[in-house]
Amino acid sequence: MRRLLVTGSSRGIGRAIALRLAKQGFALTVHCRQSREQADALAREIKAPVLAFDVRDRRAAQQVLDGDVRTNGAYYGVVLNAGTARDNAFPALTDDDWDEVLDTSLGGFYNVLKPLVMPMVRAKLGGRIVVLSSVSGVIGNRGQVNYSAAKAGLIGAAKALAVELASRGITVNCVAPGPIATDMLEGAPLEEMLKAIPMRRVGTPDEVAAVVAFLMTDEAGYITRQVIGVNGGLA
Repeated sequence: MRRLLVTGSSRGIGRAIALRLAKQGFALTVHCRQSREQADALAREIKAPVLAFDVRDRRAAQQVLDGDVRTNGAYYGVVLNAGTARDNAFPALTDDDWDEVLDTSLGGFYNVLKPLVMPMVRAKLGGRIVVLSSVSGVIGNRGQVNYSAAKAGLIGAAKALAVELASRGITVNCVAPGPIATDMLEGAPLEEMLKAIPMRRVGTPDEVAAVVAFLMTDEAGYITRQVIGVNGGLA
């Protein structure tokens, strides 16, 4: 059975992705940083192990992932979903606001994939990597200079890695959601946001999960180096 890791899968979009992929028959591994109770509940539901570490912590990520691969073998697929937002106008951003968002997204890309890519290559079974970017990384959003920078950086990193891994049968793609009905929308100016969305509604985690799930299939084997928007026509 093909093993998949979904980072940040204890809630929101990550949880929806894990549930969808488990239904498709993949052997899921759940990841969390702090929400262990939620991660454990999901793991019980889909009968999956849990890995707990901060994706910003390179040493911790390597230790946990190296040990997991030694015990259970290489992953066939990875969904990099872990992320965070600390929005504010650029002059009001703090150093911590910048560092936490960039370190979680871009640091997490490196810290999670570095221990996992070569085992995937050596397994010679192909593979799938899906990176959760954002419409903010495509068009830029007011009050999200840090978040837009992080999500745009993920697009560049994913496209470059896609070129490196294409000959190995490993695809690398980005999914870039627009506003999605999760707790990250709490306090957002929803009425203003809806005016900019041609479909006049926010998306659901399941709609994002459906795209990620397709990219994990054999049918998606010729799709790589792409950015797929799930945004109601926003961009």
